[in-house]
Amino acid sequence: MNRLTPLAKGLITAVAMIVLEFLIYYTKQGAGSKLNLVAYLIFASGIIWTLVNYRRFINPEAKFGELFGQGFRCFIVVAALLVTFTGIFTATHPEFAENDAKIYKEYLDKEVTNKTPAEKAEMVTGLKKHYTTGIIWSAIFGYLILGSIITAAGSGILLIRRN
Repeated sequence: MNRLTPLAKGLITAVAMIVLEFLIYYTKQGAGSKLNLVAYLIFASGIIWTLVNYRRFINPEAKFGELFGQGFRCFIVVAALLVTFTGIFTATHPEFAENDAKIYKEYLDKEVTNKTPAEKAEMVTGLKKHYTTGIIWSAIFGYLILGSIITAAGSGILLIRRN
């Protein structure tokens, strides 16, 4: 019997994802790297692992709400740890904000014609100032939405397979 709780599975999943994020960063792979997809696969695998083990070992007759609750306990831990990691990592690497601000400025100069240069400079400054906050908000909603979708789909599939 597997005695790991959803919390423990969430911790294991989060640590695996953080290790992968460091690997991506230190091997200088960009945001378009296929390794980023592996991070989502790890996230989904941790949630599915939690759901399957709960149904198999703890409650074979679990209803959707019970399964979803177990998956939620796992993905909320992952989300909390990954959002914390993302915030710290982004805050300690100001070059991320500088690079994105440069790209944003190029975009504004090419595409936005109804703003003055001073307004564009102010927009770029605002992006740099609020960069970490924006990344954190994106991570929060991204992990919560994706975790909910994976948990709901996994719970539904397990219920269908039971019948």
